Amino acid sequence: MNILILGSGGREHAFAWKLSQSTKLDKLFIAPGNAGTSNFGTNINISATDFESVKIEVLKNKINMVLVGPEDPLVNGIHDFFLSDSELRNIPVIGPQKDGAQLEGSKDFSKKFMIRHNIPTAQYQTFTKQTLSEGLKFLETLNPPYVLKADGLAAGKGVVIPATLNDAKAELTEMLANAKFGNASSKVVIEEFLQGIELSVFVLTDGNSYKILPSAKDYKRIGEGDTGLNTGGMGAVSPVPFADETFIKKVEERIIIPTINGLKEENINYKGFIFIGLMNMDGEPKVIEYNVRMGDPETETVIPRIKSDLIDLFQGVANGNLNEKTFETDTRFATTVMLVAGGYPEAFEKENVITGFDKVKDSIVFHAGTKEKDGSILTNGGRVIAITSFGVTMEESLKKSFANAECIHYKDKYYRKDIGIDLK
Repeated sequence: MNILILGSGGREHAFAWKLSQSTKLDKLFIAPGNAGTSNFGTNINISATDFESVKIEVLKNKINMVLVGPEDPLVNGIHDFFLSDSELRNIPVIGPQKDGAQLEGSKDFSKKFMIRHNIPTAQYQTFTKQTLSEGLKFLETLNPPYVLKADGLAAGKGVVIPATLNDAKAELTEMLANAKFGNASSKVVIEEFLQGIELSVFVLTDGNSYKILPSAKDYKRIGEGDTGLNTGGMGAVSPVPFADETFIKKVEERIIIPTINGLKEENINYKGFIFIGLMNMDGEPKVIEYNVRMGDPETETVIPRIKSDLIDLFQGVANGNLNEKTFETDTRFATTVMLVAGGYPEAFEKENVITGFDKVKDSIVFHAGTKEKDGSILTNGGRVIAITSFGVTMEESLKKSFANAECIHYKDKYYRKDIGIDLK
């Protein structure tokens, strides 16, 4: 079959790498893709949110299935676009329709959903520009630090965690009164701070049955020791050592099953991934947030650990018989170290030449922000390259990733050298 992947990051490269291993694949297309995805299929230079251009390419290339990588097309309704078009409606889209995508598209919606279905999460209230004064008073009732979340999509940058009340009040004012994150912060969710250690659990569902994918933990801050600004993710580890069978069973019973049942009760026909961001509070899981697609860089550790045919699983999602599909996981650890541009997540240069790919041994190199130009591979984003390695132990896999991170060269390369250190 012919498959189109929408997106351009490390997540999409990991999907392309995995799908290319399936005997069911005829041709693979990636829109817009990057310098790495072009090794597994044909890149198409269109935006993932340009639905009319997507339609043209789908029909031209006789696409049989569309896999949506990032959240923007889902929140903007690409699945609904396909269902409403007579030429597209029979082509499966892996990713929820717009109503289900609200789980990520609106923090307020997702919190209300959790409360409605008794899913454990932090206490919260939502405020707008008109209720700013009430929001400032609500902050006074909480203990520091404070969690402020822009309601809408803000490219992974919409969550701030001020340490003092004065800073929290200033941030809330910036977000609501001064539109710090544009329309995304026209509403702001203020939550109690959950003390614990974060992890993510991923689920693939056809709307009724589901498969629990490997757990992962990513590292959001730019600086070692989890300091500095938030990023899209600086590295990841899978599995998470403390997420044992007992813990995952609690996640399944208290969170996954109520989430799937809640979607059905609300007549939300959900086909795709559910990313559940969790806090482990002394062995008890609480939901921090939902995402409606796979994470990045978590995908670069989770997908390589899936031994089953991914296309077969996706056909189960599309046809509603996922429960009949086999699912097998590699028991080894997979770890990813993300190489980023100097200055990221603030201003950074693009179009610096990347070298050293030929020196990498015993790791998988996933491109995140790259492009090809005149025979060279250049940097084309803040997060540039993800180095993924397997190991019987987490330490073994990290040692490989860090060693190979030193093989890749470009101007002002930076990466965190403490990925996984908090899990040892």
